[in-house]
Amino acid sequence: MSYEEVIDRIGTAARRSGRDPSDITLVAVSKSKPISDIRHLYEIGHRDFGENRAQEMAEKAGALPDDIRWHFIGALQTNKTRLVRPVTHLLHSMDRESLAYSWAKGVGLAPPVLIQVNTGSEPQKAGAEFDDVVALHETLLDLGIEVRGLMAIPPLSEDPELMRPHFGELRRIRDQLAELHGQVRELSMGMTDDFEIAIEEGASLIRVGRAIFGSRT
Repeated sequence: MSYEEVIDRIGTAARRSGRDPSDITLVAVSKSKPISDIRHLYEIGHRDFGENRAQEMAEKAGALPDDIRWHFIGALQTNKTRLVRPVTHLLHSMDRESLAYSWAKGVGLAPPVLIQVNTGSEPQKAGAEFDDVVALHETLLDLGIEVRGLMAIPPLSEDPELMRPHFGELRRIRDQLAELHGQVRELSMGMTDDFEIAIEEGASLIRVGRAIFGSRT
């Protein structure tokens, strides 16, 4: 697959589900990839890139144009927020109160966040449990942090269709929060193997790396 093919498949999946392709943001996951690969995509017009390591994202942000929108998509340690916060357009992995308090500290308004939800209740995986999402959301609002929506990384499966119930459940939780706070609208879900299903289930942000940049080395 290539970047152009991913764009085509996003459009096809969106139209198939009665959606406007322009409502879906493709986050090109550039983790472990060299700056030259990111620059190539930038030069053909792409602006949204995702990283999952604090130091790596800070270094790349310092070496690339300022109009890139950096999305931090990995588990974030509280002692690394000082590296990520100044350059992040959107934090996808807000998952606990300690991180919320750390994110609120610093100069200026904290960048907006998505609450990461552990849809499979996997003990080894980051993300808030369903029962904790509402409380975490309230804490973030109390701290003055804008919550734009939810993010999930469902349990791995060889059958992408098995992801569909997780995507649907994330959408249901988003809709519940949106009834209380209308600004909660984004759904970050779907990767290389399942982004078309995620789009059918309402994803507004998809995180695609391998299909664009090739396998990690």
